[in-house]
Amino acid sequence: MKEWFGNLELREQQFVAAGAIVVALVLVWALLWLPFDRGHTNLQRSVADWQQSLSDLKAIAANQAASDQGGSQPARVQSDQSPLVIVDQTLREASLNSAVKRRQPTPNGIRVEFENVAFDQLIVWIGALNSDYGMVVQAGSFSLANRAGPGRINASITLERAP
Repeated sequence: MKEWFGNLELREQQFVAAGAIVVALVLVWALLWLPFDRGHTNLQRSVADWQQSLSDLKAIAANQAASDQGGSQPARVQSDQSPLVIVDQTLREASLNSAVKRRQPTPNGIRVEFENVAFDQLIVWIGALNSDYGMVVQAGSFSLANRAGPGRINASITLERAP
């Protein structure tokens, strides 16, 4: 190899040396930098997921603490309020409004579709609707949210007043 390189003209030697340096830099980038960068990106995504889960848990804990202080609460709504009003009000109180994709009234209640909602927070909200307003889930479907953190789902729930 040295003999071949030594037989090249000066200009050719410079060109081959420059090419070798470029190839070495590309190899260092592809074999060292890229894996570290991917790992860093994955860690950032994981931290963001954990932060989102933590904020969801804090909201759930605050709701739980508020309900523990109030004891058993009677139903807060008169029988003439529509399920749409009840759901809208409680979604705001539970900080779930941002996850609502659609609200659709049905003949006996309301259908609510959620996107990328915290499962625990959703279940607490449904429990509060049942205990405070006498609303029950008539139908529901749940699926994992695409590219979402742990505990995040998409859901479609049909709610009606208990008979």
